[in-house]
Amino acid sequence: MEGEAKDGSARDGPAIGALTVVGLGFSARAIVRRLRPQAGSVAATVRDPGRAAALAASGIDGIAFDGTAATPALAERLARTTHLVVSAPPDEEGDPLLRHHAEDLAGARDLAFIAYLSTVGVYGDHGGAWIDETAECRATTRRNRERIEVEKAWLALGDRIGVPVAVLRLAGIYGPGRNAFVNLAQGSARRIVKPGQVFNRIHVDDIAGATAAALERRAGGIFNVSDDEPAPPQDVITLAAEMMGVAPPPEQPFETAELSPMARSFYGDVKRVSNAKVKRELGLAFACPTYREGLASLWQDGRWRSEPALSA
Repeated sequence: MEGEAKDGSARDGPAIGALTVVGLGFSARAIVRRLRPQAGSVAATVRDPGRAAALAASGIDGIAFDGTAATPALAERLARTTHLVVSAPPDEEGDPLLRHHAEDLAGARDLAFIAYLSTVGVYGDHGGAWIDETAECRATTRRNRERIEVEKAWLALGDRIGVPVAVLRLAGIYGPGRNAFVNLAQGSARRIVKPGQVFNRIHVDDIAGATAAALERRAGGIFNVSDDEPAPPQDVITLAAEMMGVAPPPEQPFETAELSPMARSFYGDVKRVSNAKVKRELGLAFACPTYREGLASLWQDGRWRSEPALSA
């Protein structure tokens, strides 16, 4: 239960005593904005020491951690962390936090919950079929195969230390400052057409909502955090252009489009990812159930231009 230590003893203070975020990226910043009103303190890691120091202005205890070695400041913070969100990607050797600080987490007496942000990319290609969390993981890229192994490692740690670990597999992320409107305004939007290709997406605010719901319930296991309507990528650009009142870019056949190897690899997987479990078990109601609501929200309130600040 919230408000209890790992041994079941009562714990005074806010619902989240000490929130620690490892890897303060786009999704993690939205999670911090969502959870910080409930937290007694917030700490976050970034790779650059200068950026870590600057986080103090936002009321966040910044810790420089580049994953190459254990960091004493991070070890000290983890020892008193109550809720942990891991958003840093794995490297070729696995998960940097587990590699250097697993025993610090094992010794964290008040640790009550861990969220690990993963990706629906671990499922690989399912020929456009609907899949859920029970689907076989058929990852074809090295980065997604690494994700599968790191997911297993986090779940194993949770089992060993008796702390629930929620693995949140995220669909394609968009939100303020990172969306089709920005791409159109910058002239970088492209309508790549590959017949039969669809992607799930997820608004960053719904990622924060899913994390909050899992934390509140101390839910463990794997959860797909994806929208209701997997859709062709060109349809998103077309709708955004209509809302902006601009002409969409011309359609380009996938076969002849100039794409980086990483961008091209995304088109190799076709699947429709079900979010039924996260709704059923976490009671999550999506703010943006499809890209239509997501784009409309961003356009109507003007938030599409830039990400909100991490204010204190």
